[in-house]
Amino acid sequence: MPSVTATSRPVNEGWKFTHVGGGEVVKKDEWISVKKFPTTVHVELLEEKRIPDPFIGLNEWDVQWIGEAEWSFKTEFSVADEEASASNADLVFDGLDTFATVLLNGKEILQANNQFVAHRVPVKDTLKSGTNELVINFASAFRQGREIEKQHEKLHLWNGDSSRLHVRKAQYNYGWDWGPVLMTVGPWKPIYLETYNARISDIDIRIDIPGNLTAHVDVQFTLDPPTKAKASVTIKKPNGNVLIGGTNIPVTDSGVAKFKLSRGVYDAWYPVGYGGQPIHAVEIEIADEQQNVLDSKSQKIAFRRARVVQDELIDQEGRTFLFEINNVRIFCGGSNWIPADSFLTTMTPDRYRAWLRLLVNGNQNMIRVWGGGVYEADAFYDICDELGILVWQDFMFGCGQYPAYDSFLKSVEIEAEQNVKRLRHHPSVVILAGNNEDYQVAESYKLDLDYSDETSDFRKTNFPARHIYERLLPSVVEKFSNIHYHRSSPYSGFGKPTTDKTYGDLHQWNVWHGSQEPWHNWDILAGRFVSEFGMEGYPNIRTVDYWLGGNKEERYPQSRTMNNHNKADGFERRLELYLVENFKHSFEIESYVYYTQIMQAETLASAYRLWRRNWKGKGREYTAGALVWQINDCWPVTSWAIVDYFLRPKPAYFTIKRELKPFTVGMTRKEKKTFPDELSAAVFTIETVLEVWGTNSTLSEKQATLEVTSFDLHSDWTDTWTKNIVLAPNSSTELFKGDLPGQPKRTKLSEIPKTIIVSARLLDKSDVKELGLKAQIGSNGESVQLSTAKPIKGIILDVEGEEDVVWGDQAIDLVPGDPQVITTVGLKGREVKVRFLGDGTA
Repeated sequence: MPSVTATSRPVNEGWKFTHVGGGEVVKKDEWISVKKFPTTVHVELLEEKRIPDPFIGLNEWDVQWIGEAEWSFKTEFSVADEEASASNADLVFDGLDTFATVLLNGKEILQANNQFVAHRVPVKDTLKSGTNELVINFASAFRQGREIEKQHEKLHLWNGDSSRLHVRKAQYNYGWDWGPVLMTVGPWKPIYLETYNARISDIDIRIDIPGNLTAHVDVQFTLDPPTKAKASVTIKKPNGNVLIGGTNIPVTDSGVAKFKLSRGVYDAWYPVGYGGQPIHAVEIEIADEQQNVLDSKSQKIAFRRARVVQDELIDQEGRTFLFEINNVRIFCGGSNWIPADSFLTTMTPDRYRAWLRLLVNGNQNMIRVWGGGVYEADAFYDICDELGILVWQDFMFGCGQYPAYDSFLKSVEIEAEQNVKRLRHHPSVVILAGNNEDYQVAESYKLDLDYSDETSDFRKTNFPARHIYERLLPSVVEKFSNIHYHRSSPYSGFGKPTTDKTYGDLHQWNVWHGSQEPWHNWDILAGRFVSEFGMEGYPNIRTVDYWLGGNKEERYPQSRTMNNHNKADGFERRLELYLVENFKHSFEIESYVYYTQIMQAETLASAYRLWRRNWKGKGREYTAGALVWQINDCWPVTSWAIVDYFLRPKPAYFTIKRELKPFTVGMTRKEKKTFPDELSAAVFTIETVLEVWGTNSTLSEKQATLEVTSFDLHSDWTDTWTKNIVLAPNSSTELFKGDLPGQPKRTKLSEIPKTIIVSARLLDKSDVKELGLKAQIGSNGESVQLSTAKPIKGIILDVEGEEDVVWGDQAIDLVPGDPQVITTVGLKGREVKVRFLGDGTA
């Protein structure tokens, strides 16, 4: 007798692929066995060593033909009599990249055209006992996109080929200002055969937690096909014990279980640094009238109240834009995330974990999944849930004037519904944003954009995608989830343009792009929530040597190969602008790498330091978050990333880590020019004003001692003073404002000011919190102790040879009397190379 219980098994064995029509690399009718499934063509050809590595040299351009060719994948799989006799049999395709025609036993069963959409295809009448053949034919997404563009119109965009706007495929595949043009193709997600009499087709768990933190839980589930049955629903604690449950719930086509849990009965989920991350499980079992189990499903959940707060501020124009979890307002210090590989089928849960663990170890608590990549793998969000990382999730639209014709909207609606349903149970996901920078594109090209218009359909305007962002997507999000929807990133709201700094979120690119401001101006460039900002820096020299592939003739800045591994428009001029304004440097490659890294480290640390100062307590959260562009790379490249493709942190990673510690101290010094005679420009006084503040991200006030030491770089003069201070909880606290010690007032521009170095740190009776490491001593061959008789800035440590070292800190500023110990993994007692600003090295 056939089993009535629903079953699911992967169709992942015996796959082969071919280049339709053949060519030089894959001959006509030559079928190559797939090494691992799911997969894409580039990955398999690399495994076969039939194409050069596109991550090395200029090889990217030698594999462009792959994205313009047609490809076919096929396999045979056996079906048991029991499976064939089930009432229902479906083939489930989690993801096909991108234009695909699927045949089962010679019969066409599916045409797909959206990489982000899964497909469930009933195949009961086509499936047979014994051997079945499954074939998937892939057309070129690039060529198909250009054909669709011909039928409609060419639209404005930044980055990539304009045809991408018509294709629901990862947009970064078309090339970006940090990534290569690598048009992937193939069955990029798993395929399953599922048989059942009835199955649980949807689970919708809504947890409503009002201000008193009482949890109201609605568990809704759908049965396909409708069947008279009984259900049991159980919520289990992280240790597997039952928290609450219900049995004998009647079901026909759907069922619902409702629970109410008072505060204290359940364990709440918090972001990292604010509490624990208990993950519960909801288990659902469906049985027929004879008590035969039809299907069972389990879904992970957590209990947390999440809000985006946009309140009026006490003493500034505009409104807050902040995240509140379980009634606690959170300063979000984090990163933007792009796809971590050009070939996503090579990403594993371990690689995702390594990246996200780096984020947490760097004292960051939020990650933004950028809209030009993909809705990430389930493992990504599971790990974010586990580690307490807040997720800002974009829908997959980026930097373009997207269309809104009927077939496009239909595909987008299915895509949005599927992915909202997939992500809605994750406690880490706290916001869904409609796109990345599409409103900025509209502003740039002066498209139809009346922010006061809240009623139009928009499809007949020259910014038709506004219909997607203001009509379609919010409707889907509201219907299928309780997640906050934000129209775009950036988006101000309240009738303001995206550049407004007093509302919504802001992409602050006037350092590097735009007006190319000095990074010292971050304080006046602040917004309510800065969701993008950045500075380029070279990666580790070993990563540079990897992409050079041993070609020493190209081992210099701005060689042809180097330029191919920096995709940013105008990067040659912009890198040099910021370098020459701040450093004396050479063009010898090791030095050039060092100076760009120090520049990036200083730039980004300054931003976090100044913007955390703006988190001044309830009603004065003038800046509530800073997300650096970006944490990662998709290939070996010079970019804005703070960790390179091989997970080697740049010095900026460590300076950001220090600025996001629970307790920090920050300083600014600014010259103030006063004129005692308002009618005279010749008589004036210049004085240097020092300001010091501290930050505290914990929920309790912190008593400490502020110690400020000043050094004259060209003499033995020093000055130290201390002050007992109290850091307010979850806030910054102003600690000092006054004359810079040791710097006399000047009355002539010809007077040369003294070179005064200032060090500030917070002293605790039990520990030392500072803009450096804790003072620890170790001599086991896996640590480096640093000390100095004079102030030194920008220390970076390295070793000779290809074998790398994992450093506990980098980009260190060192002052006398404050020795520091840098822990390592893999040093093995080897001699350490030390670089610092002004070290005399070319």
